[in-house]
Amino acid sequence: MRLAVGASVTAMALHNATWLEAYPLGLPLGLQLYSVREQLPKDFEGTLKGISAAGYTEVEAAGYYSMSAEDFKQSMTTAGLKCVSGHYPLDMLLPNLENVLSYAKQLGLQYVVCSSPSLKDPSKLKVARNDPNFHEAWVNAFTVDDWKWNADQFNQIGKRAKAEGMQFGYHNHTAEFHKIGKTVPYDVLMQSTDPQLVTFEMDCGWVVRAGFSPVELLTQYPTRITMLHVKDFDLKTSTEHPKSAELGRGSIDYKPIFEAAKKAGHLTHYFVEQEEFDIPALEALKVDAEYMAALKV
Repeated sequence: MRLAVGASVTAMALHNATWLEAYPLGLPLGLQLYSVREQLPKDFEGTLKGISAAGYTEVEAAGYYSMSAEDFKQSMTTAGLKCVSGHYPLDMLLPNLENVLSYAKQLGLQYVVCSSPSLKDPSKLKVARNDPNFHEAWVNAFTVDDWKWNADQFNQIGKRAKAEGMQFGYHNHTAEFHKIGKTVPYDVLMQSTDPQLVTFEMDCGWVVRAGFSPVELLTQYPTRITMLHVKDFDLKTSTEHPKSAELGRGSIDYKPIFEAAKKAGHLTHYFVEQEEFDIPALEALKVDAEYMAALKV
């Protein structure tokens, strides 16, 4: 019996090793659960099983649907998934940090990631959130001092996360590349955060949307960028408001990006993310997974 069990474990280990080799850099295929934000509330368990069946083994949370950490973690385990990271906007982290870290630790997260920054003084923004011009006004309201203030908050949060055995990270959109004079805010964040306390999760899709190069950023900051968001846009339809697309069906070639990540040598996770769909979400995410499996780097 012991021999049989041992043989089974060995076979499983070999299978998993072969399976991992199917994806870039031998890392597990991850999914940002924001991709299925509409499906999860309707069928939480079924959606997770569909994600697993499509080839994903890791996920990054974008909300917990009022579930306890124990129940959320058990649902992941049942579906054959592991939740390794979670997203939180800064205006949620600052007033609730201890609760967030406690929940994240119970869940077994490796990373607590800030998904969006805050203004040092939010009252200076006079545009209502429901105003069509809100986002543009919000981005334009940021000063270099605001970005330095954000970096200071990240260092403090990073110190607390590290004390709890987790790593704090920051995820970009396009605001980080909206120049203030000649200053690129992303550079300010890199220069003003402690590498021991703050890592970066580069969203390649938003970097491209902002007119910058993920390859150049990986080359410039090889040790700071340790996670990627992998998404595609059809930039042929519009450069200002392009449609989301399945990987390989849009405009972004991920081969040179992963080659740069391989050269940098510090990538620990990547998460596919698709925010809009023209076909059923799980069908689209399967296309995304197949693209990643075919991406030989």
